[in-house]
Amino acid sequence: MVFILGINFPEAQLVKRTLTSFYGIGPLVSSRIMARLFIHPTAKVGSLANKQVLDLTAELSGMTIENELRRQLRDNIARLRDMGSYRGRRHAMGLPVRGQRTKTQTATANKLNRVERKG
Repeated sequence: MVFILGINFPEAQLVKRTLTSFYGIGPLVSSRIMARLFIHPTAKVGSLANKQVLDLTAELSGMTIENELRRQLRDNIARLRDMGSYRGRRHAMGLPVRGQRTKTQTATANKLNRVERKG
């Protein structure tokens, strides 16, 4: 087990998959991080040297990920709601925010837009 940012990862797991398991890091960002740290795309977590793991942890700790990113997103939505903007009112009502159709697909929109907005 390799310990990265407080989470244990199995040694057989790919580094790219490990990075994408963090909230806020997708496949493109994970491959860029790996390229910056000279880690092979098919490398497994167990094959990383100790220095590489430390470099990876340092790189991730400098980014806005996980709870900090969730908090930032929630604060942005709260700011829109407090301002009373159109987008903020749509968030508060749980309706589509980005101009999607609501005449017939509101049930789908309400189902898909269940983010913690109210509160």
